[in-house]
Amino acid sequence: MSRGPKPCRALKAAIPIAKHRGMIQMAGNGPENLYDFAIVSTVQVAFIRVKYAARILASPAEISAEFREVILALHAIPSDTTISRELWLCSKHGTLRFFRILADHLIELGINGQPRTG
Repeated sequence: MSRGPKPCRALKAAIPIAKHRGMIQMAGNGPENLYDFAIVSTVQVAFIRVKYAARILASPAEISAEFREVILALHAIPSDTTISRELWLCSKHGTLRFFRILADHLIELGINGQPRTG
């Protein structure tokens, strides 16, 4: 399932953003890990996988196709109103995009973890 080494630069960019949403719990290293870190807050627990994206401006449908294996792995984590499964993508320039993984599609999120409007 892995497409190379852990995206260290992407994780480095993601962690400060994640800390604004709550307490961070890093996952250990290993090919069996479903997520890179979890964000724990009083409202929700989010399980985050951070990946490098060569085409950061791709549509959600294109992202779903390109990151199909990652998304399928995150589906192993139950989801409800208090648990969020998220894919965070980072470009080579450090631009980040955030997506919540639902049963059959992705929703783009803002930096605060809420669905983007407009």
